[in-house]
Amino acid sequence: MRRQPPSRFPDPRRAPGDAPLAWGGDLEPPTLLDAYSHGIFPWPTGDGTVLWWSPDPRAVIPLGGLHVSRSLRRTLTRGRFRCTVDTDFAAVVRGCADRPGEGTWITEEMIRAYEQLHALGLAHAVGVRDADHGALVGGIYGVALGAAFMGESMFSRATDASKVALVHLVERLNAAGFALFDAQMPTPHLTSLGAVTVTRDTFLRSLADALARRTSFAAPAGSPR
Repeated sequence: MRRQPPSRFPDPRRAPGDAPLAWGGDLEPPTLLDAYSHGIFPWPTGDGTVLWWSPDPRAVIPLGGLHVSRSLRRTLTRGRFRCTVDTDFAAVVRGCADRPGEGTWITEEMIRAYEQLHALGLAHAVGVRDADHGALVGGIYGVALGAAFMGESMFSRATDASKVALVHLVERLNAAGFALFDAQMPTPHLTSLGAVTVTRDTFLRSLADALARRTSFAAPAGSPR
């Protein structure tokens, strides 16, 4: 396992499992990359304060164990949706932020931060469009480092649209040789799609191994586009 470079963050192995390990600071690319490479992610509060988390347990999506129900398989084969990769990044992030009546942790500062990572080739998005009228109806975005993908958020404006985005993303990660899909916090929705929880120590070891591997989100020929 390759040793990680020093971090400005506290050691996540000594952090509480159900509370932030740090708060404040900026969302500039070096800060975000430092955090992600050490198993830490930002989650701002309603007033914009950035909290930094490394929960225990940690949710991951096994790249060989995504649960695709019969109804979802029917949706995938009916051609209702068309998936795009990295052509709608800002729109996908804003779609994830647009949660009427729910509130959102995806602030304008967060949106700008991930647009910067996207410009650096490190943040990626799968968009899902209605095959008939072309409207963006779902999507998912996250950050790719080494052979690890850190999922940030997904949204859906049509039945199964976010699930279609997730299936497409997992297919692409498999085609490109990724080893780890971090889903951050466990939720019933993610669990229904095959997400599992692992201890933080297990996650950090898997992350270090994945970061040491060379791959690219630009998948090989013949993979999903």
